Amino acid sequence: MAKMRVGLLFGGCSGEHEVSICSAQAIARGLSLKGNRDKYEVVPVYIRKDGGWVMNAHDVLTSGKPLASSEEPVSVADRLPTVVADVDIWFPVLHGPNGEDGTMQGLFQLMQVPYVGCGVLASAVGMDKLAMKSAFAQVGLPQVKYMEVLRSQVYSNPCIFPKLCDQIEETLGYPCFVKPANLGSSVGIAKATDRKELEAALDSAASYDRRIIVEAGVVAREVECAILGNDNPKASIIGEISFDADFYDYETKYTSGQADLAIPAPLPSDVVTIIQEQAVQAFQSIDGAGLSRVDFFYVESTGEVLINEINTFPGFTATSMYPMLWQASGIEFDQLVDRLIELGLERTKQQA
Repeated sequence: MAKMRVGLLFGGCSGEHEVSICSAQAIARGLSLKGNRDKYEVVPVYIRKDGGWVMNAHDVLTSGKPLASSEEPVSVADRLPTVVADVDIWFPVLHGPNGEDGTMQGLFQLMQVPYVGCGVLASAVGMDKLAMKSAFAQVGLPQVKYMEVLRSQVYSNPCIFPKLCDQIEETLGYPCFVKPANLGSSVGIAKATDRKELEAALDSAASYDRRIIVEAGVVAREVECAILGNDNPKASIIGEISFDADFYDYETKYTSGQADLAIPAPLPSDVVTIIQEQAVQAFQSIDGAGLSRVDFFYVESTGEVLINEINTFPGFTATSMYPMLWQASGIEFDQLVDRLIELGLERTKQQA
């Protein structure tokens, strides 16, 4: 029986390029374990930081080191795959913009090829924090208070910007968190505890995105739940993250030893049930498929559970919560990647 050829797509044009390579390495290992070894053949396809596609990128996958960008302008032809006919299903291991935001999913849809993970709608909504929060609000999921800010307001005349800061202070108070709407892995996020820090945080976030979200700070435990499935998704056990930084930033997230993970999280059973139910509800609210990780705040003093965000393609590195949650829930890594491919093929049949 011929092996299924899996197009492992990694790298990409986001700030999470190196993390994508690490995730792809882990998934490639998973596809070579136990029964997967005889079932799948990995076709590594790498996207350089300048957008150029590199076919059969075994060297990058083995070394884990990014390739240098081309010295020549990258043509349109270099930004498209050339081995579509040789791939049975695509496994996009791309984090952040230009990969996890619906753009790559749209390309797969146009090519009419199967792929792993969320579709165009879920990916786009899951990447845009403001659209995400609107979807959560529509189904009644409790959230922290937040405001939308546009780059044009931040870069406005000296009369408007102070009024904007006044409004944020009155509505949300301090501390608050300022985030670009469309970047993943805590890139560009800053905590503000006074007017000076707020102004600096808004200016920084505006340099990353034209749309910004400002959220009220909350004293809470940060917990996460993994989702696996299509129309009937399942929730994993709950994990908890603890760290010394002001928030779960990029360095803390992807540096071994920077954060402590408790799996399972020491939570009351009724709180676990609420989180699992709301995680599934959040996944369905954006029409998720395949996988997602849903992050929550648990306010221990009041017993409140507040949804933070959904990540439609969470990290698969050695320190990533998603595969660890499923391992603790009884699904080993090789079984997890196999199941994700099955779900991708299943969703393609449903759309036919």
